[in-house]
Amino acid sequence: MTKARENLSPITLSVLWNSFISVADEMGTTLRHTAFSEAVREAEDFSTGVFDRTGRLIAQGNFTPGHLGAMPFVVKNVLKFFPEGTLRPGDGVLLNDSALGSGHFPDCFLVTPVFIGEELIGYVVNTAHHVDMGGAAPGSQKVQGVTEAYQEGVRILPVRLVRNGEFDEDILRLILGNIRVPDLVSGDLSAQRNANFIGAQRLVKLYKEYGRAQIDTAVETIFEKSEMRMRDLIRKIPDGVYSFQDQLDDCGPGDGIVTVAVDITVKDDDITADFSRSSDQVGVAINSYLSYTRAYTLFAVKVFADALLPQNDGAIRPIKATAREGSFFNPRFPAASGGRAALQIRIFDVINGALSQAMPDRAMGAFSHWSNPNIGGIDDRTGKPFIFYDLILGGYGGRSNKDGAEALSPVMNCANIPVEVHETNSPIVVRRFELLADSSGPGRYRGGCAIRKDVELQTSSAVMTLLSDRHGSAGFGLFGGGAGTIAETILNPDGEAIHMTSKEVRTLKNGDVVSFRLNGAGGYGSPTERSVAAIENDLADGYITADFAKQVYGAKRS
Repeated sequence: MTKARENLSPITLSVLWNSFISVADEMGTTLRHTAFSEAVREAEDFSTGVFDRTGRLIAQGNFTPGHLGAMPFVVKNVLKFFPEGTLRPGDGVLLNDSALGSGHFPDCFLVTPVFIGEELIGYVVNTAHHVDMGGAAPGSQKVQGVTEAYQEGVRILPVRLVRNGEFDEDILRLILGNIRVPDLVSGDLSAQRNANFIGAQRLVKLYKEYGRAQIDTAVETIFEKSEMRMRDLIRKIPDGVYSFQDQLDDCGPGDGIVTVAVDITVKDDDITADFSRSSDQVGVAINSYLSYTRAYTLFAVKVFADALLPQNDGAIRPIKATAREGSFFNPRFPAASGGRAALQIRIFDVINGALSQAMPDRAMGAFSHWSNPNIGGIDDRTGKPFIFYDLILGGYGGRSNKDGAEALSPVMNCANIPVEVHETNSPIVVRRFELLADSSGPGRYRGGCAIRKDVELQTSSAVMTLLSDRHGSAGFGLFGGGAGTIAETILNPDGEAIHMTSKEVRTLKNGDVVSFRLNGAGGYGSPTERSVAAIENDLADGYITADFAKQVYGAKRS
């Protein structure tokens, strides 16, 4: 241990660590409060982070792992284009390129260098999911019929969008001229700039108060302690290779299912998740670039090791994710990836399935897979374009000691968007929004229920792109737990019902109703071990019916 670290008191270290987290959290608060779109303001589909002057992650806000896990790779690539000495105070670099870390074009990362005078002290970074970045369909997440990245919208390699604290109007005009809802995107970009401005101010204040030498010492100590703790936790997992396999629905007419397979190798204090046995990259827009594969690998392993352990450069060093080049989880550019958000749950599910063999008490049944529909067109009320972007979030899998939670965001920290917000800002009416009885996977501890949400279009026409899964395969249970029901998406369920596929693209007309029905989450442990009291409570709460209780739990019902 160096002399400087010996002189750093535990109290000062704790204050500095919490100050870094506070900077990231305040950036998030600013972004949320100044954003324009429902995706950012209501669904909280954004993230923030603080990096040191070499581009290493120090702290992050409590936001979505897909963004946060990819953020270090985004910063690394931005610094290849803008190495130290090329950026000035007040600059901001924007990137949304899938292969350089974003994963899909709607996620725009803004990287802002922070200076005291002419001295670079670090970077503040945020990302936000923009409701449209152009391309083949409203929302820029169309899967079917999109075969290469060039069709997906405005592709932004690292570009200096902000100079001296102000947008470069020429670049901004180029971006906004190629998207459907420029007011919303412009507003959200301004919110991103605001967030980084606040983050930079707070970071400068922190450095002026404690000095560069003391903060450098604290940062290195944080990294060392985080790495040491993560390695200690990995050593507690028995050495071995743990494998699991699942699947994604077919991606379009004539396409087969996508195999999702992982082999996790634990050796001493290192852990590697290898997705090479998964399918080859596909010719539609749902491939997972390696940065996204890594992001959810980091998250899943951290959850199993210690969900409360800080994620920073030190903590992620012992965790590796790999996949053969050209595979679904490491595609070659220009593979299309607009719908890659649908993969986050499946990446977690297969890692969960694999590590359940080594750490059964930490595992859970498969999640209820979320639905992320985008519906866009012209709003007859205003004559202007609209995009209805929704997050429909279901239940957690049953765990080793309790039932799965209901209607919570799985693995991404986003939120259900209020019905009132949707109905105010888009020409739609939500006709039903409810839990589905008898949908959860039974077990000693049952999975969470599926969600049903029926949405009626109230404008002349619109294009809908679906982004969901589990229409063809159920969410698995563990250790004797049952699978939940499969998902369905039904057009006009009370009329001439049409069952749609999970990635379908369809033109809707005024009065059409789309019924989004998620799959039920998987159970944990044998249903024969479920207590009578738990069954009776499920009946009273409407989670199951009497017929289901009799059929699944039989004589256990009193």
